[in-house]
Amino acid sequence: MNDDLWIFGYGSIIWRVDFPYLERRTAFIRNWSRRFWQGSTDHRGVPGKPGRVVTLVPQPGEVCWGRAYRVKANQRQEILSRLDYREKGGYDRLSILIYFDHSNSAQGLTYHATSANPNYLGEASISEIANQIISSSGPSGTNTEYAHKLHNALEEMNADDTHVTSVAQQVSLIIEQKNKVVE
Repeated sequence: MNDDLWIFGYGSIIWRVDFPYLERRTAFIRNWSRRFWQGSTDHRGVPGKPGRVVTLVPQPGEVCWGRAYRVKANQRQEILSRLDYREKGGYDRLSILIYFDHSNSAQGLTYHATSANPNYLGEASISEIANQIISSSGPSGTNTEYAHKLHNALEEMNADDTHVTSVAQQVSLIIEQKNKVVE
């Protein structure tokens, strides 16, 4: 147990876990915000037409909810190799304190993309983000699916994230407006 590893997921790892784990818990990290600021050219977009996926942005006083997965010590290297490949589009490992409640925590890791990587798109208006999401898809599916699955997973966890909610609502609104024009 002492060498088991906690992995914190705040994006697709919340709902698309493709590695074995011993335990899954709702968890949060402090002083970080989730933002649709990372470009995806390998999952939810393609080179030249990237999708937008979430990364972590330092934000003092903020809380970012997600899921933590405890993996067996003897599977640690295999799982990290798979996650390194999955997150190869600009993400790096980040050692972080993961909280299960306000007094119970564990050291673990997550993946985050900084502005130093070539796929980083950075800040944009909610409307710009939503329009890019609607027009992007890649080998893992549409970017719209990603935004909605993330929003739905956070709602199921009762985890409030105004940025994700705003993006998902704007995506839905734009799609609804486009469908009305077609009718």
